[in-house]
Amino acid sequence: MYKHRQNYADVSHPLTSSPEHRDFLRRVRRQKIMIRFTQIIILILAFGLWEICAALKIVDPFITSQPSRVFNTILILHQQGVLVEHIAVTCLETIIGFVLGTILGTILAIVLWWSEFISKVSEPYLVILNSLPKIALGPIFIVWIGAGPAAIIVMTLAISLIVTILEVLNGFLAIDKEKIKLVQTFGGTKLQIMSKVILPASLPTIINALKINVGLSWVGVIVGEFLVSKAGLGYLIVYGGQVFKLDLVMTSVLILGVAAALMYQGVVYLEKLLVKSHE
Repeated sequence: MYKHRQNYADVSHPLTSSPEHRDFLRRVRRQKIMIRFTQIIILILAFGLWEICAALKIVDPFITSQPSRVFNTILILHQQGVLVEHIAVTCLETIIGFVLGTILGTILAIVLWWSEFISKVSEPYLVILNSLPKIALGPIFIVWIGAGPAAIIVMTLAISLIVTILEVLNGFLAIDKEKIKLVQTFGGTKLQIMSKVILPASLPTIINALKINVGLSWVGVIVGEFLVSKAGLGYLIVYGGQVFKLDLVMTSVLILGVAAALMYQGVVYLEKLLVKSHE
């Protein structure tokens, strides 16, 4: 009896043991490895070319710095005991702004989808707020809230919140109307439509909003730190520019790039987990 069950399981999943499927998986795996390998090679070549051009004075190392000077600057900051502090301050502010922007943006998008009246009323205001130069609002936030991390987080929300609302709302409105009508035909409530149709179908849109928010959150935090901060990578960039320590500026920029890349990869990993949970 057990053998019959085992044979049936093999027949029900023919692709798991077929040579064609294994060959397809190998090709996909090789492609992923080649993509990652190519990305690493491009990065190494870029840094190598940068170092060589600076060493040969093709570019001015005082202005552009160079990888070896950036590495020495990192060591100096670490020896002074301030490197981790500045990175931690900026990362914490970015994560808080990122999470708040995503959650509040999604909630407000649900409210706008729920009430067509509120959506129509707020539409021109959302467009106007989205077009405003958020940097110009920075001094106003500082006066209202005070000079501190709260003003920086509010600046991050000002940059990312409206984009999140518009992105997620457009995803909600793009859902197939026939699916909604089908649920309504069986007596589904608006809450059931939202939970059973809209949110599951909008998962790719929400993930895309998360990816967009990664960049916007970093921009918001750095702009906020430019205006008011006593610590953080934005503070190091401003300070380095003021005292003409451009090695410090380039070091901070590169650390920002690494941190943003890691944060983006975290969102990609979250996307994979959510996709697997819905399979």
